[in-house]
Amino acid sequence: MDNKAEVREFLMSRRARLSPADVGLTAGSNRRVAGLRRSEVAMLADVSVEYYAKLERGDIAGASSAVLESLAEALLLDATERRHLLDLARAADGIPASGRPRRHTAAQQPARLALQRTLDAITGGPAFIRDRHQNLIATNDFGAAFYSPVIGTGGRTPNLARFQFLDPASRDFYPDWDLFAQMCVGIMRVEAGRDPHDRALQDLVGELSTRSEAFAQLWSRHDVRTHGSGSKRFHHPLVGELTLLYEELAVTSDEGLSLIVYTAEPGSASDERLQLLSNWNAVPPAPQTPSDADAGQRPAHWSGDPE
Repeated sequence: MDNKAEVREFLMSRRARLSPADVGLTAGSNRRVAGLRRSEVAMLADVSVEYYAKLERGDIAGASSAVLESLAEALLLDATERRHLLDLARAADGIPASGRPRRHTAAQQPARLALQRTLDAITGGPAFIRDRHQNLIATNDFGAAFYSPVIGTGGRTPNLARFQFLDPASRDFYPDWDLFAQMCVGIMRVEAGRDPHDRALQDLVGELSTRSEAFAQLWSRHDVRTHGSGSKRFHHPLVGELTLLYEELAVTSDEGLSLIVYTAEPGSASDERLQLLSNWNAVPPAPQTPSDADAGQRPAHWSGDPE
């Protein structure tokens, strides 16, 4: 991805969404631009108009942390947007966002056996591992049952973004489809800012942009977000409506992986339905050879091979 283009579009989109009233300025008459003028952002950030114009052209390499913080304040960026701006600046300077180079491989490796055992130890709700490319890398048995519409019958590794934008079943599974779509793209935007040289992510973005108009429109907005915690609604084909709480935890020993767990409020209708689902496994167990177990290969409820 073109870092300069990413910086340019991000800053322009953040400037365009603000009105003078949002930042305590008077709009005045004969205003011809939507959002703030460059001169207004420069004044708020305490930099020259020429320097801000340079930044908005994408020439962000070498910008100091003080300038970036002032710019974030001027544009009223939230915490995720601030980190995204810093990631773009680090990428322009050739510095990995994590402080160490990322490993680029042709395929995502299966999770470690110990990590799978950790998933299996979670029995109170669906739990799964997601990578930075939205691949569903591993699940507990509960998660396999919960994500059966995504996992399907096997084949390629299930991918949450492909399911969201390319599978009509996602419209039924996600009652709040538009919200889920915005979240999915916002998370992918964060990853793109962290590592603009991630070829697998570039390929996924290219595929979805050409096959889904909805994805292409959302991608062009340059909105970013993190997952974290909250609640979501689902409509599972077996048990119906579910309102679940979610928590996302970074797997610090495996960069780019996240552990996500869903739970229901105790005693709620969703809790009762989730308990019904817990007794159902989407993918029947398959024999596992001793050599597979010794090598730390994924258990039977893994679906498909990594891409």
